[in-house]
Amino acid sequence: MGNLCSLFAPPKPVKKRRPIKKRQPSLSGSGSGPNTNRLNRFRSSSSNKFDDAVTQEQALAAAAILSRQQKSGGSLPFERSASQRHPVSGSKKNQLPRSSSTRSRSSTDPLLQPHQFLNQGVKLDDLETNHFILIHGGGFGAWCWYKTIALLEEDGFKVTAIDLAGCGINSFNINGIASLSQYVKPLTDILEKLPIGEKVILVGHDFGGACISYAMELFPSKISKAVFLAAAMLTNGQSTLDMFSLQAGPNDLMRKAQIFIYTNGNEHPPTAIDLDKSLIRDLLFNQSPSKDIALASVSMKSIPFAPVLEKLSLSDGNYGSVRRYYIETLEDNAIPVTLQENMINSSPPEKVYRLKGADHAPFFSKPQALHKLLLEIARNIRPT
Repeated sequence: MGNLCSLFAPPKPVKKRRPIKKRQPSLSGSGSGPNTNRLNRFRSSSSNKFDDAVTQEQALAAAAILSRQQKSGGSLPFERSASQRHPVSGSKKNQLPRSSSTRSRSSTDPLLQPHQFLNQGVKLDDLETNHFILIHGGGFGAWCWYKTIALLEEDGFKVTAIDLAGCGINSFNINGIASLSQYVKPLTDILEKLPIGEKVILVGHDFGGACISYAMELFPSKISKAVFLAAAMLTNGQSTLDMFSLQAGPNDLMRKAQIFIYTNGNEHPPTAIDLDKSLIRDLLFNQSPSKDIALASVSMKSIPFAPVLEKLSLSDGNYGSVRRYYIETLEDNAIPVTLQENMINSSPPEKVYRLKGADHAPFFSKPQALHKLLLEIARNIRPT
């Protein structure tokens, strides 16, 4: 999957320090003085280095646990967080903790306490559905939602994250995918098996927006709401390639990062698209923690080309009957805000939210803020 070293900045040169003269220890016992300050700085530096190493190991461990979990329990969805598992209990003593992620909280992140959603006077039983289905974007997999899964489950929601065909640990050959229906079959299989009367909230990221649109046309009665997260929200007769062609000229970062794969020979259309690993940090993760970039670097796969070319057939009676929401990512280099707003203006959703400071992977760069918006959307009743 490429050299991880290309994703990180080179270490800064270490300056030589002058020898420190020994001083008599302070006798005041107050904890102040130059020796104490120097000791505190040393402890802080050591702690930061330790935290960085631990958090990176946690991210990679999450991917490994998720892989083992899916292999042992089935090929597609999983319904518990890969980052941390705890027994559910009704007592306050055993309430679920927050996500095991140790990312430093940003000053712009909402301060959500465990079960705050329930404490706001909104009961899960009063909602049309408490089941989220998360659909990843091109090249990603179910693994990318590990923070979102943990946060939603801690508020009592049921969460299913899916590996689309050839993605994550799904073993289908990416280069053999010839249609959008083939690519999204793991999603349509789940929707088809839902009991009569049961509904879900679909969340689609990036190319996952086209995937949930396809599902909305097929199963409108089983979808309560659809959330487009920095996603391709297309109109009838439009393909994802049509949408991306509206971007800037040939020198934009997305075009530079694309590497086309021709499994059937150069005289035939590409079968898949790879992304240059040396550019994905700037393209997808310009605001994300290093530990999550490391996870993505060893987990991302190729994007099948045929589904990107396919024009969607969307009707007002089916696709148009599902309530749609769009979440803009304001620091996005893959799908810039201007392109997101172009899609919104072409087919206005019920409501638009904006995530300040979020790159193209808000589940990494702004997990708490994204979680808050998903809760708000879940409890949003249909306007009268």
